[in-house]
Amino acid sequence: MTGWLGLLRSFVIYWRPGRQRGLRRLYRPFVGPGDLVFDVGAHVGDRSMAFAALGARVVAVEPQPHIVRWLRRVVARNPDIVVEATAVGAQEGRGELAVSRRTPTVSSLAGEWRRRLTRENQGFRGVRWEDRVEVEITTLDALIRRHGIPRFCKIDVEGFESQVLKGLSRPLDGVSVEFVQGSLDVALECVQRLEELAEYQYNAVAGEDRRFLFPSWRGAGELARWLEEGASEVASGDLYARRPAAVGGEERP
Repeated sequence: MTGWLGLLRSFVIYWRPGRQRGLRRLYRPFVGPGDLVFDVGAHVGDRSMAFAALGARVVAVEPQPHIVRWLRRVVARNPDIVVEATAVGAQEGRGELAVSRRTPTVSSLAGEWRRRLTRENQGFRGVRWEDRVEVEITTLDALIRRHGIPRFCKIDVEGFESQVLKGLSRPLDGVSVEFVQGSLDVALECVQRLEELAEYQYNAVAGEDRRFLFPSWRGAGELARWLEEGASEVASGDLYARRPAAVGGEERP
């Protein structure tokens, strides 16, 4: 029962009134009609639905079995969203997912990330990962072989983001990854990996806000320094990366 209460909590948070409108506004510069989007860590599908509302085809990737059942119900009437019941990592295989019943949004494959945040991040002091589930792991390259090259890829996988990017061998036009105080090194690893693939410009969004922190996009060096200096003490959020070569004006990276 506790797991279902955690799922209900997620629906209350991520499907609150007005949120979809804000998400569409945030993602409009990245996503347009006919584009393909990967939503890695789709959870309860709020961002997948926002991508689809912008006219995109969406691959919603989520490994938690009880959440996948609800995710499929949420997107069942939208033919532009395909659900992949799998985790994503550096290589294909299987792994142990630690599941938090009360806060399923922080369920994670990253063991050291969980241990570190419970010590170093006040917001995680009360989080418990009571259950373990063996899940399939695929890679971004494998998803690309099955579905095509996405214009944008959102990655929110609780400390496993850099592992996800290790499974990508080609640059994408747009990418977002989560960052959290106490594990900013993971975000730095993501920037380093993206720069191995191509040159990117970067911005950030704090928490669940739907607007960018910086008035202009930053280079990798400047963004890395911001992270190394503590990310302006922002508790958590998402980094956005766009390729300058793909920018066709300020309205669409």
